[in-house]
Amino acid sequence: MSDKDLNWKYVDDIVGEPESIAKARQQSLELGIEPISPAIGAQAAVIAAAHSASAIVEIGTGVGVSGLWLLRGAPDATLTSIDSEVDHQQHARTNLLEAGIAANRIRLIAGRAGEVLPRMNENSYDVVFVDADPQSVIEYVEHGLRLAKPGGTVLVPHALWRGRVADPAQRDEVASGFRSLITEISGSTAVLSALSPAGDGLLQISKLLS
Repeated sequence: MSDKDLNWKYVDDIVGEPESIAKARQQSLELGIEPISPAIGAQAAVIAAAHSASAIVEIGTGVGVSGLWLLRGAPDATLTSIDSEVDHQQHARTNLLEAGIAANRIRLIAGRAGEVLPRMNENSYDVVFVDADPQSVIEYVEHGLRLAKPGGTVLVPHALWRGRVADPAQRDEVASGFRSLITEISGSTAVLSALSPAGDGLLQISKLLS
């Protein structure tokens, strides 16, 4: 195992994942849903905590792994989560409630993100978490930046897409889409951005105060 692989494994293994999240992670894997890594979850929680977030929107609910991590960092926040898979959202609701999250802090919207996002209020969320339909990541990030409050942060996990994004020879639609997104964001004067190599990559985009 290379030094880089050892670092990635260590970063994930060092995270103390609460039982509620570990349970949701196992359920996610059993259902064939790829959850965020523990390291990415921990980073998302830290960012939510740094914002003292009161409003979080998540694009891609899964069974609640990322939602549980985000609310671990912002225990008083309201989570709005969008997913087209109603069955997955039902599992997520159960996992969130069993973790002690009050029902009035959970808003699950069943529908296609591309249809739901245009109807949502701009400048309304402290943290926007984009983890759905990687072919549409650029569109979703554009919506995310519109929804984020000035000073808010958009988080994009899987930004290195299985190690393919860093290799310019990989030209499939998803890898090329993430590569274009990262390049465009890094050159923007409207945001600050950073790309973490933990897990499968985490792109962090902070919307500058206007």
